[in-house]
Amino acid sequence: MFAGIDEVDWASMEHAYGPADDVPAMLRGLASADPAEREAALDGMYGAVHHQGDVYACTLACIPFLFELVVDPGIQDRGSIVELLTSIGGIDLDGDDEDEIDEDEIEGAANYAMAATAVTAGAGVFFELMADEDPGARLSAPLALATLHSQPVRVLALLRERLPVEPAEEVRLALVEAAGRVALRHRALAGQVAGWLTRLAGEGFPPGLRLAALAQLARCAPDALPGDVVRVVTGLLRQLRSVPVRRAGAAPAVDAQAGPAEVAAVDAHSEPAGTGEPPVEERAVPVTLVGQLRALSDEETSGRTAPWTADLLRTLHVGLDDRVAERTALLTHQLRSPDHQQRIDALRMSSGLIRAWRGSYEELVRLVGEQLATPEPRLAEAAAHVLEELFGLAAPAADALAARVAADPGAWVQDWPSGPPGLASAVKALARLGDARAVPALAAALERPEVPHDVGFAIGCLGAAAAPLTALLRRRLGEVRLHEGAYDQASPLLTGLTALRADEAIPEVLRVLRGAPEYRGEWLRTAALRALGSFGPAAHSAVPELRVLLRRPGNTSATEVAEALWAVDGDADAVLPVLIEGLQAERAHERRSAVNALGRLGTRAAVTAPRLRALLGHEELWLRVDAAIALRDVSGRAEESVPVLLAAWERNRHVRVRVAECLARTGVAGAGSDVAHVLRAELASVRRHNAMDGGYGSHDTYEDEKLLALCRQALLGNTGKGSTA
Repeated sequence: MFAGIDEVDWASMEHAYGPADDVPAMLRGLASADPAEREAALDGMYGAVHHQGDVYACTLACIPFLFELVVDPGIQDRGSIVELLTSIGGIDLDGDDEDEIDEDEIEGAANYAMAATAVTAGAGVFFELMADEDPGARLSAPLALATLHSQPVRVLALLRERLPVEPAEEVRLALVEAAGRVALRHRALAGQVAGWLTRLAGEGFPPGLRLAALAQLARCAPDALPGDVVRVVTGLLRQLRSVPVRRAGAAPAVDAQAGPAEVAAVDAHSEPAGTGEPPVEERAVPVTLVGQLRALSDEETSGRTAPWTADLLRTLHVGLDDRVAERTALLTHQLRSPDHQQRIDALRMSSGLIRAWRGSYEELVRLVGEQLATPEPRLAEAAAHVLEELFGLAAPAADALAARVAADPGAWVQDWPSGPPGLASAVKALARLGDARAVPALAAALERPEVPHDVGFAIGCLGAAAAPLTALLRRRLGEVRLHEGAYDQASPLLTGLTALRADEAIPEVLRVLRGAPEYRGEWLRTAALRALGSFGPAAHSAVPELRVLLRRPGNTSATEVAEALWAVDGDADAVLPVLIEGLQAERAHERRSAVNALGRLGTRAAVTAPRLRALLGHEELWLRVDAAIALRDVSGRAEESVPVLLAAWERNRHVRVRVAECLARTGVAGAGSDVAHVLRAELASVRRHNAMDGGYGSHDTYEDEKLLALCRQALLGNTGKGSTA
């Protein structure tokens, strides 16, 4: 084995972490009899040689040796190697991708293409693995063929041929998944695949197989799903919960064209439970990423009757896409399952649904709230985490959140191995509802030696309901030592006082402003200035100090000082020169700060209109938007600003909340206008404006709900009619 491996000039190549001269050791490690060595080698392959999906020259050089390992029946864990090869060779570069490649990416794109060619050329060996004695190899082979082989008709025929004789249930599900992959990659075969999957989803087949077929139908042919798909799926879930678990060798599937007698005959000759399974190896505590992921997966699936159900349901939900009502109905059923792990799965899927799609979620959220009362800690914590990200949408679970918070004062704050403590999810969720029942938890958090970093934001969500915390915020701010750690200690306190506009804290805020240390001093002074600005004219005693700071800002942002002075004293003549100078700053974010400050001056800054108008063509989109909004505010006219705002709306979806805030207060959404058309189109969309595939932010749902409210406000306030969406 590995003939010629030492003749490869590995040292002349590189992987993600430097010279590739350690790659031969990794390849040999994949062939080791020691499971820990194999795991470490696989971790190295993914971590360095195929880092985050990249293909290097050394990755290409590995391909022949990886195929050697795959075809050797004496090698263990060959399924993992098949998955690695599938990942290396399975990256598609379509025409659109090729058009976007710049010069720096040409080499990488060429490597992807060569990898796809090399792995596809050898993909025929995966046919032999379909009947291999190793269940792991059989499990990985179907998807490898569906992804890589150049003859999809042959692959599909083999998948159908193999299904009736495959003894392992998870492998049978993989065969069905591979058929869905074939249909997605080769649309000419989609109808044939859909017909087969439809038969497999029918009565007379095992519930797991039927669910797998429905999941793949949702992916590749959603129009072929039964009209009562929710009823069918919930019935299958009940069957899966009620039938005793059979291990890998039990209950083989049958061909879709087999009759009832043949189904019964095959079932009667199923292998006894437990046969056909590989022996369980003793494994050390994992230290590799691959090992940790495996251990986590093992922990989640241990003892579950059908651990693959969650994956099938996730696939089904993704395929159902914008059919929000059906997905919601399915999740409400899942959240009523007697199996707490299935409810944890449902919570994660509920979070994904609400985060990406607009809909009516009151009942679903109420059921999420019910999970908070369970004695199972993982289930309750998962529910709290879902509610934390919902802000106002969590209202149906408010009482459940309040009960959870009141029942466990010891869990109000979460301590972390590294980094500052933070509020627990249930406390944050309750505060984000503006519910005063969160105040005792925040008061306790403020009494801790180290104040949670996010307590100020929670106070901001509570608004006036958090007023009783003012004295405590002042005391803690007065206790902050003005040394290198002052910013971390004072920032959450200043944020809370700013949100409460607690002008009685002027002495404590001024102490921080005057004594900010050099380390992070600008950040700390900015936080103090914003607090003073929030106090407005009540902070008049700070005006002399602010005027001095405006003349000699030092390391402090002159724009921040000007904003605070304007908010407190209203002296436009004093701050205008500073803000005009800020328009010439080198960094775009500093120019944006000056632009926004000018907009807050309104018509008192009318003299800056020409300068703001010149920024409407700036290359930085966010600066163009800010300039357009400020121009409207200082000039009182919207005709120049609206086209810029609408163009930005279409170009960058993340700017829409900022634009909608302006449109909602400027009265430009007249009936039949371009603005009204854009707003109504947004309200008619089921997809959240900021939904991302493969990523999300903790405030995504909040931001989108805010956008919807602003759109309705703009339309209602300017047309006399609300949105029909």
